Amino acid sequence: MPAVAVPMSTRFQRFVLPGLAFKGAVIGGGYATGRELAEYFIPSGPQGGTMAIVLAMICWSGVCALTFALAHASRSFDYQSFFAVLLGPFAFVFEAAYLVFMVLILAVFGAAAGEIAAALLGWPKLAGTWLLMVGVGAFAAFGNRAVEALFKWVSVLLYGTYALFVVLVLTGFGDRTLAALSTPQPATGWVQGGLTYAGYNIVGAVIVLPLARHFLCRRDAVIAGALAGPLAMLPGLLFFLCMLAWYPQIGAQALPSDYILRQLDLPLFHALFQLMVFSALLESGTAVVHASNERIAQAWHRQRARALGGGVRLAIAAVLLAGSIFIADRVGLVALIAQGYRALAGLFLAVYVLPLLTVGAWWLWRHRAAATAHPTPAPSPTRRPS
Repeated sequence: MPAVAVPMSTRFQRFVLPGLAFKGAVIGGGYATGRELAEYFIPSGPQGGTMAIVLAMICWSGVCALTFALAHASRSFDYQSFFAVLLGPFAFVFEAAYLVFMVLILAVFGAAAGEIAAALLGWPKLAGTWLLMVGVGAFAAFGNRAVEALFKWVSVLLYGTYALFVVLVLTGFGDRTLAALSTPQPATGWVQGGLTYAGYNIVGAVIVLPLARHFLCRRDAVIAGALAGPLAMLPGLLFFLCMLAWYPQIGAQALPSDYILRQLDLPLFHALFQLMVFSALLESGTAVVHASNERIAQAWHRQRARALGGGVRLAIAAVLLAGSIFIADRVGLVALIAQGYRALAGLFLAVYVLPLLTVGAWWLWRHRAAATAHPTPAPSPTRRPS
């Protein structure tokens, strides 16, 4: 039986927490380390990269708002229920795509954790990967409450650390950033870069669907979705501006964050920043695994009439993480981001974004009365509209 919205949800839970969770789902191994920014935005130049980031942010806000509104109206608080509404009998197509996404994205997170452990502590890369995966499994085992607390407190650490990072970089190297921004550069490929980056990350809106239970009306869902884009992308925009002080050579660095921190030469802050990145990886990995657990929990409840226990949640996480560790160790961070993400962007455009903008928008229009308030009974999420 699907979960119900929480009548006593706070404004923070309704408007801000979904955006923080979306940020947690997308910041991941590449954004937090700067690797994704180097891959998709640096090639377009300072001006083009900035435009691409703004484009991605706008796309995220629009798709999140529509996704959250549809989830609220159909009471679809896990991705299986959501895609039963959106794709009907073809929902299994997204399930297959999401399985590929989970393994790839967890491999990216594991590879990034390995790079951090090697750069900061001199550990073998596999040790950092294992440490991250143990943490993800532990948080995923405890369900919604533990995951929401993780989103909240990691966000405090992340925004605070990024703010200090920006102040330190611009204070010491701001003239170089301004020079890069003021020097005309060809803004080639910025639309493609922005849409590609937005495309494979937009699945984060589906990952955080368990938080849609906090919405009391469609207005809550739309506001939360609109805020999700800026909440998720503002740290990335600031990070990108800092990277421009070392444009264009920063684009070739496997860990741009570590490269910049070495230029700052502040060992204590270097350690703090890497701790923040590791926490962001933990947050993102937990969000991905938790979404899978919630999907299985709904089916488990329907079939067995009881909640999914922590032991089963941990076992599911362990299976997903074990395969991802193997891929992370064999392939590496840069190759995973460069080769895997573009394919995922096209896949999610076909099985999620296009159906959402057509079938999903039509579904909301057909059932607009049912979506106006929480107490109103909603149509069943197990079938498409007739």
